[in-house]
Amino acid sequence: MTRWQVPVVLAAVAIGTTLGLVFDLGDAPERLVVPALVGLLALTFVSVNARSFTEGIRPHPKAATASLGINFVWTPALAGLLGWLLLTGHPDLRLGLVMLLVTPCTDWYLVFTGTARGNVALAASLLPPNLVLQLLLLPLFVTALTGAAADIPLTELVGSVAIVLGIPLVVAAVVRLLAERAGAHARLDDVLERAQPVGLGLLAVAIVAIFAAHARVVTDNPDAFLRLLGPLAVFFAVTYVIATATTRVLHLRHPERVTLTITTLARNSPIALAIATVAFPDRPLVAVALVVGPLVELPILAVVANRLLRSQATPTPR
Repeated sequence: MTRWQVPVVLAAVAIGTTLGLVFDLGDAPERLVVPALVGLLALTFVSVNARSFTEGIRPHPKAATASLGINFVWTPALAGLLGWLLLTGHPDLRLGLVMLLVTPCTDWYLVFTGTARGNVALAASLLPPNLVLQLLLLPLFVTALTGAAADIPLTELVGSVAIVLGIPLVVAAVVRLLAERAGAHARLDDVLERAQPVGLGLLAVAIVAIFAAHARVVTDNPDAFLRLLGPLAVFFAVTYVIATATTRVLHLRHPERVTLTITTLARNSPIALAIATVAFPDRPLVAVALVVGPLVELPILAVVANRLLRSQATPTPR
């Protein structure tokens, strides 16, 4: 389904903007955003089988440690620097950029890892620590990196994280528990595989609703897209260089090299978007920044995955 991410997101943006400009929809679209994103996250979380978490990390501690270090030490520092240097006069865009960059991906990065013949077991095992750490650290990162400029209501932000992620996590845990008791793990995984289009549809509904609700804000600020392209391009370019250099220093094999690169590049726009929608309902440009992110990220991930796949024949020096 990853190949459809970019065209579906672009179509959702166009449809939402058109609806918002042509019709007076009031606050009706906003009521769809959180339910759609909560459904998407619940579907994502329930797809993760907790029994295999540690199996992928144990044989590759260097790659796992490097991935977590880049995601939660290097990336926040770079995100704060980019926001400060390039978006100081645009606090909402700066806030959206930071929220996007400090949340590592928990879904589509697995597909790109598999496409480039990376270590999917290691990538899947990194999902739980990435998820837990970003939930715990997001309010801290956002406040520390943009609080003074963006006037962050910390209490609302923490509450939004709890609501938007707590419900999907509880649903996922209950579904997995029931499947385990019924001995239906394989059947559940098969159903979830077939349900991938549902997740993409929920993401599209959320994006349509966001742009329908704030279409005039978007059309009144056409420079928002252009202002975000610079920081995003710098982030992906610099992080790719850092990841590549790290894989060489650690003498990683191709599968672990792919996993480290993809897990440090991919960002978690659905989670960040859901939290921003609840925490900052009166600041639509924050959501706009989080929708622009995947439009840049997904093509880059596709190119990087292809490059890594073609480099497989080149041995890493030891």
